[in-house]
Parts: sequence; C-alpha cells; structure tokens
Amino acid sequence: MSDNNNALYDAFFALHHGLPRQGPGSDSTTRRLLSLCGPLPARPRVLDLGCGPGRSALLLAAEAGAEVTAVDLHRPFLDELRTAAEARGLGGSVHTVEADMGALDLPDGSFDLIWAESSAYVIGFDTALRAWRGLLAPGGTLVLTECEWTTGAPGPEARAFWDQHYTLRTTAENTAATVAAGYHVLGVVPQPESDWEAYYGPLGERADAADPSAPGMAEALAATRAEIAMRREHGAEYGYTGYVLRRADDRWSTREETAADVAGVREINTAAFATAEEAGLVDALREDPEAWLPGLSYVAEAPDGTVAGYALITRCTVGGEPAAALAPVAVAPAFQRQGAGEAVVRAVLDAARLRGERLVLVLGHPEYYPRFGFVRASEYGIRPGFEVPDEAMMALALDGSAPLPLGMIHYPAAFGV
Repeated sequence: MSDNNNALYDAFFALHHGLPRQGPGSDSTTRRLLSLCGPLPARPRVLDLGCGPGRSALLLAAEAGAEVTAVDLHRPFLDELRTAAEARGLGGSVHTVEADMGALDLPDGSFDLIWAESSAYVIGFDTALRAWRGLLAPGGTLVLTECEWTTGAPGPEARAFWDQHYTLRTTAENTAATVAAGYHVLGVVPQPESDWEAYYGPLGERADAADPSAPGMAEALAATRAEIAMRREHGAEYGYTGYVLRRADDRWSTREETAADVAGVREINTAAFATAEEAGLVDALREDPEAWLPGLSYVAEAPDGTVAGYALITRCTVGGEPAAALAPVAVAPAFQRQGAGEAVVRAVLDAARLRGERLVLVLGHPEYYPRFGFVRASEYGIRPGFEVPDEAMMALALDGSAPLPLGMIHYPAAFGV
C-alpha cells in the first residue's frame, strides 16, 4: 500500500472510530433479523464477519446467549470490541479474530449462525453466499444485509455514483441469487430510513469536526460528504435490505414438477392421506386456470429419482385481492420424518417469493408450519369463511414492503369450502 493509500486508510478509520455505527443499522433491526432465524441452540455458535467494533456481536452474545467469533481486518476495532465485551461481562462469549472475511481458515460446518451486517459488500454478495455456505452447520442460518436498488429505474445520478463504487441489484435479483446459491429464504427485511440516520448523523458530525489538513483527510472527507449527499438527494432509489437465509438440506433435491411427475404426485398424495381426497384436489386444481399457478407445484426427489415429497401453492383471495394457498403437502410414507417435507415446502415458498407473491396461507398443524415463519392469520386481520381453530389458520408474509390484504379468505371451488 502506497503512502497516499496508507494516509487515506488511516483518515477513513479516524472518521469512524468511536461511532455508534459503522454502517446503516440499529439494535431493533438486529433483533428483527434475529427473530426471523427461528429456534437456535441454547448456546449458538455465531460467526460475525466484518464485525467492526462489535455492536451486533455484543447483542448476539447478550441476548441470544451466543458464543461469538468476531472477525475483522482492522485491529483497533477488535481491540474496542474486546474492551466493550469485558466491560459487559461478555469476555468469555466473544472471541476476536483478525482475518480477511473472504479467506477464512475455519472448519466447515462449525457455525449455527453467520452474521454480516453492512459488510458483505467488501467481497461481494454472490461471493459471500458461496464462500460462507460451507461454514454453516446443516440447517444453519446466514444473516447479511445488502445495499440494493429500491426502484426498477434508478436515475442517472444515483446509478453513476454506485457504478463507480459497487454494483447494486434489486431485491428480486438478490433473492434469486440466494436461492441459486443453495439457500432458502426465511425473511427479507427492508431497513428503515432511521437506520441510515443512525449512521450518517454521527458520521456527518465527525466529518464537520475533522481537521482537513491531516494526511489523507481531505480526500476522506470529500468521499464521505459525497456519500451523505447522495443519500440525502437520492435515498428513495436505494436502501439496505436484510436477508435471513437457511442453508438448504443437501440430502434432498427439489424442483418444479414436470408432466412426468403427475402420476407420482397422485400416488404420493394417495399414500400420505387416509382418503383419496387430497389427490383428487390436486387433479381438480390442475384443471382450474384461475387457481393453478404455473411453477408452484414442487417435488422433492428420493435418491432413486422418484417423488418423495410434494407441495402445492395455488391462487386464493383475501378481501378480494390475490393471495396464495399452500395445500396439500405430502410425503411418501417411506420418507416421512427425514426432512423431505420441510425441504419441498421451503422450496415452493422460495418459488412463490421469486414469482412475486406477497402472502401465503395454510390451514394446517400449528406445531409444524410456524417453522417456516407462518403465524396466526388473525394477527393480520385475515379470517376464513368457515369454522376452524384460530391457531390452525396461518399466514406468511413474503413481501414486507407493502401492506397485506385484509378480510375474508376465499378458496378455489376445488377446496369445497
């Protein structure tokens, strides 16, 4: 690194040392992302990558009871984190590692949760997805935040600014990348504007107080002020989004059904249920063009290529607006309680999310479907048009960026309700 680059590096970190945030975020966003991870072990093994001074690491250690390995390349940040951890009585729970997040020498499968707030951009979103997946234990979760376009047509000023710094994509593009990389999507959380204010407010004050004559500082200040101005003037065009991802189960291959699968799907539904009604339901839905959603009939394959699990999502309405219904879900008796059902449900929910569906409903076992993020539909003001236990009628919001429809659920005629 040249003397000029050294000076700029030092000036940049001088601007950031001691700030409450090193990127857009908040404790409330960290907690929201954590809540979407689902159940964790009693003492989860967490890898916090690009941890900075460790705001997230400290929260995860304190509130999730985690044993945190915190990684950063900037030693002063790690020193700050160790001091803060000791002061809070968390010294035994937070372990710092000075390392490059893109070249980690850590055993595969050794973490229940990998965390990367405002840091994946350092190596790139796609690279992070590939590089970190193997570090997760089976069923492990990856949480990372990414800056992305929030409009399909960003203006020339915003595009020119970001094109010289980092290639932004849309939420739909990044979501598709996560599924292609071998993850299931548990949640997508657009970060509020207050997360940006929590970062840029203190940073702007620090910049105003800085000495521009210090080596490298004038250039660091110019870049910082340009970034803050871009956000102020074009913040409606881009934003940070949090992704909560579950490593897909490598034991099961899932895919959209083909015409060759129809007989196998009928057979599996006949075998999995006490009557032939579910098999008949699928056949009837296939014949209803207003109900059938192409691409949302999914199978899980057994090792011999036969259909081991099945999940279907079709069109319904809520308050007269389009929604989606998950039913039926079936697993061949020989493969039950082996993860095939969960794998195929997660796969079809991913497909629905990629298709742009906002809301999925399910009438099912209240001890099974919450693992996918379903909650009581009544919490959203959604209700069925027939008598059913409140806890059995559940809803999953796939798109949290817009209000969900409210009111009565209307199923296709094939359901007979």
